[in-house]
Amino acid sequence: MAAQLMNTSFSYYYNHQTNPIIAAARTLKPSPSSTCLNSLLSLQRFGVFQRTRQEKRRGYGVVVASSSSNAAAPLWDSWKPEKSSAASPSLSDIIWPSAGAFASMAILGKMDQILAPKGVSMTIAPLGAVCAVLFATPSSPAARKYNIFMAQIGCAAIGVAAFSVFGPGWLARSAALAASIAFMILTRSNHPPAASLPILFIDGVKLHHLNFWFALFPGAAACIILCLMQEVVCFLKNNFKF
Repeated sequence: MAAQLMNTSFSYYYNHQTNPIIAAARTLKPSPSSTCLNSLLSLQRFGVFQRTRQEKRRGYGVVVASSSSNAAAPLWDSWKPEKSSAASPSLSDIIWPSAGAFASMAILGKMDQILAPKGVSMTIAPLGAVCAVLFATPSSPAARKYNIFMAQIGCAAIGVAAFSVFGPGWLARSAALAASIAFMILTRSNHPPAASLPILFIDGVKLHHLNFWFALFPGAAACIILCLMQEVVCFLKNNFKF
C-alpha cells in the first residue's frame, strides 16, 4: 500500500511539474486578464486529483463503474424463446431424437418385464429427463458422460445416506437435495436429472430394499443403455438427413 501511495504521489508531482499549462501559469503575474487561465488551471488540477483518486481506488480493489457499461437485460427476456442465428431444425433433427427416446423407453420397458419376478424395475422417472438431455441437447455440459455417471452415482448414494440418517420425511428430502447440489458443484458434474434421485429413493418404498445398490441400479445402469442409444441417434442425425 505504501508503494502504491508513493507511486501515486510521484505521478501527481510529475504531472504537476511537466504540465505545460501549469508551467505557463507560473511565468505569468496575477492580473485581471488571467482569470480564464486560472479557471483552466483549476480544472486541470481537478482532473489530476480525480485520476489520482481513481488510481487509489483501483489499488484498493474498488471497481469504478463506467457510464458506458452495458445495462442489464430486462427481466422478461428469460420468458422469451432463445434467439439463435441458426436455421430452423430440419425434420431429421426432430425425428431421430424422438425415435431414440422411444426406443430407449421400449428397451427399458422390455427389461422391466424380465426383471418383474425379482421385484425390480429399470424404468424410473428421472430417466425421462436424462433422455431429454442426451437426445435434445447432446452437446450441453449435462450430457457429458462424466457428468452423467458421477452425478447419478453420487446423488443416489446421498439419498440412501440421508434416508438412513433422518428416515422418511421432509428433513431427509431437504438435506439430500442440498447435499446433491453441493456434490455436483464440488465435482463439476452438473447433471440436473440426478438431483431427483435422492427424493425418489426416500419416497419410494419399493426401492428401500436396494440400500446402497441404488447408487448403481437402476439409475447408473440404465444410463449405460441411454448413452449407447445416444451414439446411435447422433450417427443417424449426421448421416441420414431429410
